[in-house]
Amino acid sequence: MNFRLVFKLTGKTLLVEAGALLLPLLVCLFYRENPLPFLLSIAMTGAVGLALSLIPSNDHFFPREGFFAVALIWLLMSAFGALPFFFSGFFPSYVDCFFESVSGFTTTGASILTAVEPLPRGILFWRSFMHWMGGMGVLILTIALLPSLGGRTLHVMRAESPGPIVSKLVPKTSQSSKILYGIYCALTLLEVFCLRIAGMPWYDSLVHSFATAGTGGFSTRNLSIAAYESPAIEVIITLFMLVFSINFALYFLLLCGKVHQALRSDELRFFLAVVAFSTLLISINIWPMYPADGSAVRHAAFQVGSIISTTGFASTDFNLWPEFSRILLVLLMFIGACPGSTGGGIKTTTFTVLAATIVCTIRGKSEAVILRHRFSTPTVYKAFTLTFVSILLVFIDAGVISSLNPDILYIDCLYEATSAFGTVGLSASVTPNLDPISKLILIFTMFVGRVGPLSFGLSILMRHKEKGASIYPEGRMIIG
Repeated sequence: MNFRLVFKLTGKTLLVEAGALLLPLLVCLFYRENPLPFLLSIAMTGAVGLALSLIPSNDHFFPREGFFAVALIWLLMSAFGALPFFFSGFFPSYVDCFFESVSGFTTTGASILTAVEPLPRGILFWRSFMHWMGGMGVLILTIALLPSLGGRTLHVMRAESPGPIVSKLVPKTSQSSKILYGIYCALTLLEVFCLRIAGMPWYDSLVHSFATAGTGGFSTRNLSIAAYESPAIEVIITLFMLVFSINFALYFLLLCGKVHQALRSDELRFFLAVVAFSTLLISINIWPMYPADGSAVRHAAFQVGSIISTTGFASTDFNLWPEFSRILLVLLMFIGACPGSTGGGIKTTTFTVLAATIVCTIRGKSEAVILRHRFSTPTVYKAFTLTFVSILLVFIDAGVISSLNPDILYIDCLYEATSAFGTVGLSASVTPNLDPISKLILIFTMFVGRVGPLSFGLSILMRHKEKGASIYPEGRMIIG
């Protein structure tokens, strides 16, 4: 294990985080708020980052270093990202600050806060900006800004990318990262302007665009998007939640003029079919609850987009919906967004692999073949392992949390664990009342849900080296 190189990469990532903390500092200065929480955080994060980045090392970087770097960097990024919350004095304990930070970087959007409107604008900005940084991946951001690992950076991308397959857009990984962030920034700015045109203030437009782009869900309002009571804002955010749930490689193909190839994407068709079918079923189910002016369809589409993208915004209190609709939304938490997007969940490609394997097994075929693509045996192993471990982890976490909090129903604990693993962030309103150990369990669940390889990817990668067949043709990429 090349620990020196791992620590050096960790230091550079912390320097990027220290630089990112300058933005909420500027927000504090603009709105004449206390800048001390961010000044102290920048000083501490920058000092540790500089010390680690100066460690001399060679460039021997392999898969095991990639997985170890991902685990360490996400942990330290969240630990230092919690400092502004801690110094602000608005959070009861550092565990709560750490929970909020992990929820931000993993784009979960769960919160220990019962009200967010009293928080300073700088703190609210940092909460949502963590979504934006974590959405595409903090290490991919580092590679885009500070390319220093050469061709070995693909191992970092593999480690930070939940799902059975990963590749690059172009031969150079750092160039791929820059392309991804170019698309990411352009779509984020487009949403900012669309929300402003729809009547949302500039600050709110920026913060909610960060949360939508990272599919996180932190809002400046206690009632989330429902507080604005604007159908136009709901429609815009619905569209962008779906836009950021689609594989960014497809946007790269569109930029290259390969429109037909992008539209032929099987994963895109599967994702849109799930969204359309779920919206239809829920619209029919909740139709009697809303006036016949299209509100049922609008709210159904918003919540389906919010859940499957794992954003977690709310346009209405869907806890009042019929049980059928709520169960369907929980199922969408597991499915999640497309690979190569900023969304979480198990990913649509994993379910495609599972479906292909099951169908081919029933038909007696030795190889999983579906939609003109072949899956290698290790890919099938990864998909089944990912699904099994995910479901097992959620039920175990729910059981432990329920035992530690006997006054909370198991079904509510299961909902919290499912939401944390799927990085959805929707809550049964019990998170603020959990004991510190239960919060740490949910923190671990959010980490595993966002960076799946932390728990099982290393062992799979070491035992099964993929060669040959792949579900994706050259030029397409899955990043997590």
